[in-house]
Amino acid sequence: MKYIEDGTALAAFAEEARGSKVLALDTEFLREKTYYPKACLIQAATDDRVWIIDPLAVEDLSPLGELLEDESIVKVLHAATQDIEILLRITGSVPWPLFDTQAAAALLGYSHQVGLAQLVGSVCGVTLKKSDSYTDWARRPLSASQLEYATGDVVFLPELYERMCAMLQEKGRLEWLEPDFLELANADHYVVDPRKRYRHLKRGNQLSRRQLGAAREVAAWRERRAQEADIPRKWVLSDEQIVEACRKEARTIDELFLIRGMREKLSTRDAREVAALIARGHDLPEEELPVPDRPSTSEPNVDSALDMMLALTRVVARDNDIAMQTLASNADLTNLARGHVEESGLMKGWRRTVVGEKLIQLLEGKLSLRLEDGQLQVDRISQDLH
Repeated sequence: MKYIEDGTALAAFAEEARGSKVLALDTEFLREKTYYPKACLIQAATDDRVWIIDPLAVEDLSPLGELLEDESIVKVLHAATQDIEILLRITGSVPWPLFDTQAAAALLGYSHQVGLAQLVGSVCGVTLKKSDSYTDWARRPLSASQLEYATGDVVFLPELYERMCAMLQEKGRLEWLEPDFLELANADHYVVDPRKRYRHLKRGNQLSRRQLGAAREVAAWRERRAQEADIPRKWVLSDEQIVEACRKEARTIDELFLIRGMREKLSTRDAREVAALIARGHDLPEEELPVPDRPSTSEPNVDSALDMMLALTRVVARDNDIAMQTLASNADLTNLARGHVEESGLMKGWRRTVVGEKLIQLLEGKLSLRLEDGQLQVDRISQDLH
């Protein structure tokens, strides 16, 4: 293992790694006191070498960025989303081509969010030590156990990649992953739109459309403030405070300060701005109000269809040894149940073949479900099915 803490060593690493077909990557970061994750370590490995890069010491990470964009090298990561977000922020580059071992494992019968240690143990027969999973990665110097832990996160990834590729190839599923990996590598996926943040508010589904219009304005304001100050969004305002303020339609500072904790969080100037935003969002024309992603009341027709679709999806996941959450998300199933066929990811790529067309047949009354010896079975009930 080589520890890199200056530009010369980083350039040498990039040159050496460029000769490899596979480069494993992982990051260690802290996020408790910041909006953006603070990169503390970057681990990299080929078949026979491991490097630990210190982004707190190396000022210019451009050689790493160039390496990430080198299309002759497959970048292997586990649960890649957060790592890609960090690498994009500190280098301006997204790793490509890439292979996410967690995403791939879901097509081999493992759980949707299988951990690296479990996967390495199962596929490679090696037990990883995870004693430093909750540690201060910004601390310097790093301890021997921290470095051992960080090394363990990448050292077996090249072997894991080779073995999993062979397993997926045997099942005829290796090509299935390309659309998912392309989506992972889409830089737009990591750009936060403040105007859409209201969709993630806890208890936001309890708000009416007018209240949700106000929440959209306040949540966007909070997001921009958190980004500008690089602090956690809850330090600006909590989800609960936003929802309560919009539910009560707090249009004045006095009304806003009646909500617990608001006086401590907001200056008079900020409170005046937030109250104005609540009023503006609440008074929008009907056609400009946001539509809830999930209705606050049930939709009987959709709920009934969704129950049947979930049952069928479980059968297909079981029969094909694929993690159910990877096969079909609840959002995609709901879109399909509402008749939004083209908006559902279930009608794209391998998912259409494996489960999407069966779900359409179920909704059209061409498939039925029954129990046999305690197991759910699927039957065709129309002779014209192909």
